[in-house]
Amino acid sequence: MWNMLWPVLVVVVANTIYNISAKSTPTEINTFASLSITYLAAMICSVIMYFITGENKNFLQELSKTNWTAIVLGISIVGLEFGYLWIYRVGWKISTANLFTSISLTCVLLIIGFLIYKEVLSFRQILGIGVCVLGLILLAK
Repeated sequence: MWNMLWPVLVVVVANTIYNISAKSTPTEINTFASLSITYLAAMICSVIMYFITGENKNFLQELSKTNWTAIVLGISIVGLEFGYLWIYRVGWKISTANLFTSISLTCVLLIIGFLIYKEVLSFRQILGIGVCVLGLILLAK
């Protein structure tokens, strides 16, 4: 049970800190200057964590194992961070911005799971998407 729970707790704690930080980022700073500092900190933290947790201490050898996904993930993270910074800059409340985006993302991923990964989309999930869309409409008002 703990193996299933601890990653969720990490995501919830990190996402809470993330949203508080994004909401608190000064609006006067250029978004990409701020993101540059963010990714420098993330890179340093990732390299440190690699050496703490990695069995293979040859960092360059590990880097040679990457493929296109690392680059696309990096690009998508910049889009994600940029979007969240601007969500808060244009006035979204911290209590609804993440909820709105998470519900939207969940609906999109259900459809992608069905279309691309051939996952089962049950009647209950389709009904859930409908309820989520209704919730989004209510949140947006």
